[in-house]
Amino acid sequence: MGTVLRLQHASIPMTPGGNDKARHFYGQTLGLTEITPPEVLGTERFVWYQAGDEGHEVHLYTDDGYGPGSRGLHFCLQVDDPDSVRQTLEANGYQTADTDPIPNRPRFFTHDPFGNRVEISAILGEYT
Repeated sequence: MGTVLRLQHASIPMTPGGNDKARHFYGQTLGLTEITPPEVLGTERFVWYQAGDEGHEVHLYTDDGYGPGSRGLHFCLQVDDPDSVRQTLEANGYQTADTDPIPNRPRFFTHDPFGNRVEISAILGEYT
C-alpha cells in the first residue's frame, strides 16, 4: 500500500463573489501568500494560499452549492503511490472517483465512513 506523506490542502467554500473578502482575510489580514490555481480549473472560481511551508495550502472556491454540503468541500492527502492507495481503498469497500485532471497531480476522490470527501493525490512537479 502507498504511504500518506502529509495533509496537502484543505478546500473550503466561499460565497459567490467572495474573492475580494477572501483576499482581505487570508492575504491582507493573516498574511498568507496567494498562489495561482491551475488554469484548467478556471481560476476565477478559486483563491488559493500557501499556508506555512511550501506545499501546505488553503483553497477557497465558489460553486452553486455553497455551504457544508458543497461538492468542493474536502481535504487532500498527498501520497507516494495513488494507484496503490486506490487499490487498498477499493479492496476495503470504499468507492473512488476520478475528477478533473491537473497536470503533474494524479488524483481521485473517496469518502470516509462519515461522508467526508477526501482527495488523494501525488505531486510529481509543477501544475503550471
